[in-house]
Amino acid sequence: KEGVTATKDRAKVEKARRFKVLFHNDDYTTMEFVILVLMKFFFKTQTEAAQIMLSVHHKGHGVAGIYPRDIAETKVHKVIDFAKENGMPLLVTAEPE
Repeated sequence: KEGVTATKDRAKVEKARRFKVLFHNDDYTTMEFVILVLMKFFFKTQTEAAQIMLSVHHKGHGVAGIYPRDIAETKVHKVIDFAKENGMPLLVTAEPE
């Protein structure tokens, strides 16, 4: 037909959801331990780790990093296991960005 433009539907490609790894404040885990974990598992510098730790301390939580779901969940499990081995009740979670 004249004046009709054919359009083709494109399949929408969803970007893989990314997840924030969050550290949560508690009254027992030491600030030094949080800094150690951030450096060991998230490859933060001493300064970056201290800034995140202060966010956790003052705001109740801090973002350690943003990753694809499987990497975020793996980091959460490794950190929680490491914290338990060291007698710390550190809570770390992953949630959609």
